[in-house]
Amino acid sequence: MFEPWNCLLQKYVNDQGRVDYRRWQTSGYRDLWEWLDDLSSVNLTALTPKQQLSLWLNLYNALTIHQVLQRYPIRSILPSVLGIPNWLQFFLFFQRPVYRLQGEGYSLNRIEHGILRSQFQEPRIHFALVCASVGCPLLRNQAYFPDIVFDQLEDDAQRFIRNPNKVMFDPQTETLYCSKIFKWYKADFFNAASSISNYIEPYLQTSLPASPSIHYLPYDWSLNAIDSK
Repeated sequence: MFEPWNCLLQKYVNDQGRVDYRRWQTSGYRDLWEWLDDLSSVNLTALTPKQQLSLWLNLYNALTIHQVLQRYPIRSILPSVLGIPNWLQFFLFFQRPVYRLQGEGYSLNRIEHGILRSQFQEPRIHFALVCASVGCPLLRNQAYFPDIVFDQLEDDAQRFIRNPNKVMFDPQTETLYCSKIFKWYKADFFNAASSISNYIEPYLQTSLPASPSIHYLPYDWSLNAIDSK
């Protein structure tokens, strides 16, 4: 089910999670759309929970890529284009239904908030969902597969938290610098730990004070493209 998407990721995404949108748009756009079209008739009720989790993770990232390819070249998913303000671009990208599965419309926000967050109660999805921005987690160049999906999510969590651009602790000031993902989805992380620092500490592999000062880093909305400067 996910092998065509896996092949596209391996072809157009590098080991640093950067996407070759230019080449993908030129030579792989149709392949992506054909896979999405084939997937649209899948019977959700026939899937196991792990299959459903893998499907929605893959589908979110694929639909994000598809929207960028429709607009490329762009510097960000939130540009002001033809006088359209950034807030409206944001709304159109995330809130507008962009896919039909078994005849029902889905937006990126519906997939993330209405399905993944509400049904699976798995905070590590926030290290897997990629909105095509540098501030997001790195896009893995491998599809999510049901038999290894939880191992993949654990790897995503480690890669995100051990990236000093996303999480960094300054022992001199006892300040924990974190991606705003931990601020935006604080409730999800609190379902798994008593505090943000307690959630982060096992992955960071360093001892943190009981109550470090937390500073949220600026979020970089520039496109996660290979050719971005």
